[in-house]
Amino acid sequence: QVQLVESGGGLVQPGGSLRLSCVASGSIFSVNDMGWYRQAPGKQRELVASITRRESTTYTEVAKGRFTISRDNAKNTVYLQMSSLKAEDTAVYYCNADVQTMIRDQIHELNIWGQGTQVTVSS
Repeated sequence: QVQLVESGGGLVQPGGSLRLSCVASGSIFSVNDMGWYRQAPGKQRELVASITRRESTTYTEVAKGRFTISRDNAKNTVYLQMSSLKAEDTAVYYCNADVQTMIRDQIHELNIWGQGTQVTVSS
């Protein structure tokens, strides 16, 4: 079984910073593309940023200039450093990953989600 576990969310004041982490664990052969999404109340889940295994990054408009995505392949971990946070960044942040796992000596590709971590930006 493969799972993603996020951490690092919390309450922060406007203008503050947070660092989210997401660790992939289980029977993992390889972790490929990883990404962060968020979902605010009453809104659809949206992509924030993504990173390939070779650390090529993509940012959406909500993240450009304020957020930085990075990863540690040795630890199967992806990070999201968020700064200059605004009230509109309040959301549940989800980690997503394309994972190769071994099942009965065969490699299977899975797309999996974490359980989410709440980020609240408020004074």
